[in-house]
Amino acid sequence: MANTKYIFVTGGVTSSLGKGIISASLGRLLQARGFSVTIQKLDPYINVDPGTLNPYEHGECYVTDDGAETDLDLGHYERFLDIQTTQANNVTTGRIYQSVINKERRGDYLGKTVQVIPHITDEIKRRIMLLGKTGKYDIIITEIGGTVGDIESLPYIESVRQLRWDLGHENTAIIHLTLVPYLNASGELKTKPTQHSVKVLLENGIQPDILVLRTEHHLTREIRKKVSLFCNVNLESVIQSIDVSTIYEVPLLMHEENLDKTILEKLRIKSKTPIKMGPWRDFVFKLKNAKKEVNIVLVGKYVELMDSYKSILESLVHAGATNNARINVECLHSELLNSTNISKKLDGFDGIIVAPGFGDRGIDGKILAVQYARTKKVPFFGICLGLQVAVVEFARNVLGYEDAHSTEMTNMTKHPVIDLMEEQKGITEKGGTMRLGGYSCELYESTKVYRAYRKKMIRERHRHRYEFNNDYLTDFEKQGMIAAGVNPESNLIEIMEQPDHPWFIGTQFHPEYNSTVLNPHPLFVSFIKAAIDYSG
Repeated sequence: MANTKYIFVTGGVTSSLGKGIISASLGRLLQARGFSVTIQKLDPYINVDPGTLNPYEHGECYVTDDGAETDLDLGHYERFLDIQTTQANNVTTGRIYQSVINKERRGDYLGKTVQVIPHITDEIKRRIMLLGKTGKYDIIITEIGGTVGDIESLPYIESVRQLRWDLGHENTAIIHLTLVPYLNASGELKTKPTQHSVKVLLENGIQPDILVLRTEHHLTREIRKKVSLFCNVNLESVIQSIDVSTIYEVPLLMHEENLDKTILEKLRIKSKTPIKMGPWRDFVFKLKNAKKEVNIVLVGKYVELMDSYKSILESLVHAGATNNARINVECLHSELLNSTNISKKLDGFDGIIVAPGFGDRGIDGKILAVQYARTKKVPFFGICLGLQVAVVEFARNVLGYEDAHSTEMTNMTKHPVIDLMEEQKGITEKGGTMRLGGYSCELYESTKVYRAYRKKMIRERHRHRYEFNNDYLTDFEKQGMIAAGVNPESNLIEIMEQPDHPWFIGTQFHPEYNSTVLNPHPLFVSFIKAAIDYSG
């Protein structure tokens, strides 16, 4: 732990500037220099985790292999760094207070008055240091959610201030991400918001070492000098982060801006190896110079907020680059689909994805989308609820079980082809109680899925309570929908496919959580190849 260096990334002026992308980009660059790196996220909301949050509130809930429901930024960390994060990589205010209150109830504080300082801040510092104590990492990047000045973020900022003294300035670095807006009326870039943001940070006892300035227009040297002067930061430490066509360009731009070199100087360490960004550059080149083009429709019910399906959308980008294709994705609200407009809405797409979700809202539209894909022979990918909807559609329209359904939607069905998992029965609390995290799956060798993975045993991540009802498997397989993969311990069917269809696959797990830039997920790669073939 003594040799571990800590980098803290804070944000100012406004939210959604891209702290997660900057953190992930820096992590990628440090990895390319030979360092072992991980990233953690400190979230200021009081929810214990985002598992019970509506996707409209916070985007998708990202699931780690060890079963933690976490912030979507952990998806960026994994996709950029090609690593697996854990429960320890995401800390929320809810979890911090829950831990402190539990200690108080046990009497751990020996009757003392429990306060934000030192008890809450001590718990935050303990959580920050957990990853360092493993001895696995040379550098740990910590992204602090929210915006400097928010009441919710104050305990985290105070904890970072204390840690700088505990660890020493040579072992810590602070990066502050702010906005330099452009005013069309005057034709000027304005630095005042950044100045005020740094002032707030200084009022909380923290001087940033590096400023990363988000901007729509290139910053002149004069603007950088002005920021340097007013914010007590070296000119070389004023970094431009200009808008780009794809987030995967950001590591390359940050390298051009010498962010990685500057941070190593601040931490007083030297690069372990010459930087190696060749594979990343190749990926970005393929992404920006694709020779083919396919149109994919994603049918879901949270389509107004693209972050609700962030990992799926990024997995399609990875698969597109692998197939030398540009992926055009249209998100379509399932509630807008009905029997009279289904053909008009879905005609012209080369592939159909039915997205994960919970509840019966929009379920009929999803069933119609599956039927369209099955009968029109359009490549189809159903994920989690998408698989379950495909099963319901097949049972109704091929097996003739007209009332077939999932017991999540209704208990009145005579044909519960999707049913609550046995171990879920009796559970009443919602938070963290689903089947979560990585589980093994054994693939059948004669399937398209096996040909995609090219191996028999896989491990994928789950987030569900309901499963395929194995009592109906024989009926399904007789009519052409087969089990392609099962969990060897529980015999839970993880994958269904239709062999007589060009590409019709549904997974109970979430393959999008295991797709990274340098290791695109084989099912997404295979799906996009099928879409290219379909497009002609």
